[in-house]
Amino acid sequence: MNYIRKFKKNAKALSPVVASIILIAVTVAVSVVVAAWMGGMTIGLMGNAEQASITNVVLANVGTTGGTATCNVQNKGSSTVTIESAATIDGQTAVASGTLAIAKGTSQTITVTLSGLSSAPFVDSAQYVIKLQTAKGNTVTYTATYSAP
Repeated sequence: MNYIRKFKKNAKALSPVVASIILIAVTVAVSVVVAAWMGGMTIGLMGNAEQASITNVVLANVGTTGGTATCNVQNKGSSTVTIESAATIDGQTAVASGTLAIAKGTSQTITVTLSGLSSAPFVDSAQYVIKLQTAKGNTVTYTATYSAP
């Protein structure tokens, strides 16, 4: 019994300060590795992401059975964005025309046309949701309010 007490009395361990410093150093090292890994993964995923947005829309009734939405689409991404010809205005099928390929850092005007309706599509002071689809499957959305002339 006496032998065990002497053994415990002579045993040496790390001080709490040294143990805390080692734990902090390991934590910092692991966090640096994880941050570098996540940064590389983010750049890989976001490098070719489309960053198109509609900056302005002018709505107009055309006759009594159709309407147009003239959209200014801006590309803030690092690659060309191509807009598909299929579009919607408040869920109604429309056709987009104009320059459908938008180079990086530029903006283009695209006209979206609703036709073959039973009445004029736009009502004064009402809001309409315009959705354009890109070739990569992303949707560009904008809400515009119609003001009668």
